[in-house]
Amino acid sequence: MKWNLRLAAANRGVWKASELQRMLAEHGLVISAGKMSGLWSGQPVSLKLADLDVVCVVLGCEIGELLVPEPERVQRVAAEREGVRRAAVPGGEPGTVRAIAPRRGGGRSLPPL
Repeated sequence: MKWNLRLAAANRGVWKASELQRMLAEHGLVISAGKMSGLWSGQPVSLKLADLDVVCVVLGCEIGELLVPEPERVQRVAAEREGVRRAAVPGGEPGTVRAIAPRRGGGRSLPPL
């Protein structure tokens, strides 16, 4: 996901993080300067959904303007697409995999599939 807070704010005439911080505080969301800096200048480490709601209300935007999917950054192994869990074969060639099969032992039940 790409975080687009700065662009969404600029599209609404908000050019400074301190200005947005004040606007958020007026709506009950008090953010420290450090967290505001992270929201403004990069990818936030964490953000509560309730806080995201306040940001959307203050900027009058939709979530899709703040969070832009980047599906091209997602890598997927063919076996995962097929729903088969696989493990590397010890001592095998790099990239060699075998299907994982549960073993019954010690009177324990099998894990759910």
